[in-house]
Amino acid sequence: MFKKLPRSFYLRPTLTVAKDLLGKYFCRRIDRQLLIGKIVEVEAYLGETDPASHAYRGQTIRNEVMFWEGGHLYVYFTYGMHFCANVVTEEKGKGRAILLRAVEPIKGIKLMCRNRGFTTDGTPARRSPPLRTAGGDYRMLANGPAKLCDAFGIKKAQNGTDLLGDEIYIANGETIPESKIISTIRIGVKNGSDKKWRFYIEGNRWVST
Repeated sequence: MFKKLPRSFYLRPTLTVAKDLLGKYFCRRIDRQLLIGKIVEVEAYLGETDPASHAYRGQTIRNEVMFWEGGHLYVYFTYGMHFCANVVTEEKGKGRAILLRAVEPIKGIKLMCRNRGFTTDGTPARRSPPLRTAGGDYRMLANGPAKLCDAFGIKKAQNGTDLLGDEIYIANGETIPESKIISTIRIGVKNGSDKKWRFYIEGNRWVST
């Protein structure tokens, strides 16, 4: 069921990869436990041609991984408190990547809850809203880039991880028809705000907003 995507998947044009990531499975192994979430929302950032991209002004120490060959994980720290995970795309030197915005939790939900500081049934271990809705699903568990990283235990140490390895990888899943993919503007972007490079599965309950 969970066949790892090959390097060639990531070396294609970024906007194509972004849409094709929808429905695929984001997998993270912690010790002997496998965490899996279906990717339901992403944002594309097109390097030095995109003023909203970390790579817009060229390569730096902070964004170095963005310029690696496609198929690596670029993790950055933001707002002094959150991590965000991105999939590097295209050939080496392009500086292009796709932000993972939301996943639908599939496997390892109890550990995801603990990683986020909640009890294993999704109720708060501290003052904050519960992860489970009245319907019993975990819509609030990984419906945002920072929540996703918390749930999957992704921190700066995972920056540069090869997605063809066994610690973190993306596996084949559904192919979402173009007619079911919504394209809209990216969230929290000032420069390049007209680009409709945020993609999500139409009607999916686990998207961030």
